[in-house]
Amino acid sequence: MGEGLELADYRRRVAEMYLTPPVDGVEGWTAFRAARERLFRDHPQSALEPATRASFTGLPYFDYDRRYRVPARLAAPSDDAELVIETGGEDGAIRCRREARLVTPFGELTLFWITGYGGGLFLPFRDATAGRETYGGGRYLADTIKGTFGRGLTVAGDEVVLDFNYAYNPSCVYNSRYLCPLAPRENWLATPIPAGERV
Repeated sequence: MGEGLELADYRRRVAEMYLTPPVDGVEGWTAFRAARERLFRDHPQSALEPATRASFTGLPYFDYDRRYRVPARLAAPSDDAELVIETGGEDGAIRCRREARLVTPFGELTLFWITGYGGGLFLPFRDATAGRETYGGGRYLADTIKGTFGRGLTVAGDEVVLDFNYAYNPSCVYNSRYLCPLAPRENWLATPIPAGERV
């Protein structure tokens, strides 16, 4: 199978992983983790190098904690200017439109729409665990271009739920050949969120 077909298969599997029941509570989270770890261990498009996959025993996570599944109130974006996030890699600059502000118990976050071909929702964030317990550049709750529908970010009309138990690291954490868009300062939270994937 060619690399493009492998990548298409990987993205399909990611979307299935997010959409396949169970999706709620610790049972859904446990099933999700197992599926994510299978992709990391077994798929040729894994962010892990083949040599690392051979000794892979799983991804580090905080324990599931329902306190980090929270409603978020939608508010108008603070700025309608386009945000450009440089990746430093072959993808170049990622252009984003500010779609909404999400008011959460932990602070406000900007929900972005990536404006490239097809587009997609993007929710990167950095919290007070960054650089110690989690990746210093922050984590993602959603990147729908990559198939991460639901779980971390659920939108139904005006109702939004964020589940930080599904926060995950960008690929650059696992492989230096990836250069990922990181959380802009407007999505830095002063509160620690000990949920989701660890460093």
